Amino acid sequence: MGRYGQFIWTYQLIFSISTLVRLTAFAKPLDVTFVNNAVQKGAVCLDGSPAAYYFSPGFGSGVNNWVVHMEGGGWCSNEEDCIERKSNFRGSSKDSVQMSFSGILGSSQSSNPDFYNWNKVKVRYCDGSSFTGDIEAVDPAKRVFFRGSRVWFAVVDELLAKGMNKAQNALLSGCSAGGLASILHCDKFRDLLPATTKVKCFSDAGYFINAKDVSGVERIKAFFEDVVVTHGSAKNLPASCTARLPPSLCFFPQYVVQTMRTPLFVLNAAYDAWQIKNILAPSSSDSGSAWKKCKLDIKACSSAQSQTLEGFRTEFLNAVSVLRNSPSAGLFIDSCHAHCQSGRQAVWLGHGSTMVQNTAIGKAVGDWFFDRKATKLIDNCSYPCNPTCHDVADES
Repeated sequence: MGRYGQFIWTYQLIFSISTLVRLTAFAKPLDVTFVNNAVQKGAVCLDGSPAAYYFSPGFGSGVNNWVVHMEGGGWCSNEEDCIERKSNFRGSSKDSVQMSFSGILGSSQSSNPDFYNWNKVKVRYCDGSSFTGDIEAVDPAKRVFFRGSRVWFAVVDELLAKGMNKAQNALLSGCSAGGLASILHCDKFRDLLPATTKVKCFSDAGYFINAKDVSGVERIKAFFEDVVVTHGSAKNLPASCTARLPPSLCFFPQYVVQTMRTPLFVLNAAYDAWQIKNILAPSSSDSGSAWKKCKLDIKACSSAQSQTLEGFRTEFLNAVSVLRNSPSAGLFIDSCHAHCQSGRQAVWLGHGSTMVQNTAIGKAVGDWFFDRKATKLIDNCSYPCNPTCHDVADES
């Protein structure tokens, strides 16, 4: 495994472990649910274990409403990396632990008033392709399965049979690689639900941009191209994008959202912690480790590095600008050094939660979903201008 891939794998492993073991006071821990006949359907993780998800049933007025949230956890871009990944919980569902929901999946009316009593689902991410891969052939010696797309469809099919086929409202969401998946699968999700269902999509920290790194190399572009080739993802990326552009570019949200039909809300830190570490200043492009401290703490950056970060922020805002002019889109772009902000109650909604223009994330998303007001909130200032920021780097 190359240094770039190793750094990404180590980073995602650390924060994925914290996600899986974290329990909250807002809901009792949930056991994992394995998709019925998943193995027979070929809907399996990298190691061949069955597709899985966590489920908390809706109640009261939310019994016919659904939030389907996809976990994050990076990607594997070649067979060697995927073989290594299948040996841990990011490539397998075998050792899935109990999980408690919080933030957008929380069950407290006071801390999640718009979605607290909905049917809530968290889809286990164990394929390394943002649920896009589908290759039938399996090397009997290596036993690695590239079936992310089948996993996604199998989970959604089972949820439809559980009552989502009668949904009044449905929100497809995700964080990090799952946030990217919520964009890539958004229109498919819309098409699988009844025409009468109000369907929207929500991406948290999934708006990865096509940018050069500090050495001038298009490293993330090459990395995503390898992901698409390794997993056979091209046929499962949005056709409205691949009809215009090479498939590898259609792994970048900035090109997909131009032709999306379904309303999308993007929550992202302008100084996204993962993107700074892995797109802007990956270790493979920082041989002298000049960026090591800066990547972990922006306050430790030199003046030159701070200027580079400002340039990256500008590039990110340009990449998301197409959504500013979309009447159906929602935006919450804060000037925080964070990654994934919807899964923690302290950040989502409540006393001390992250705010832009005096509006908390949970309030902004609810206002947008229910069309209470147009919601395009962007911090127009540089880090650390927003005193409500929580510098979190989660991949829930």
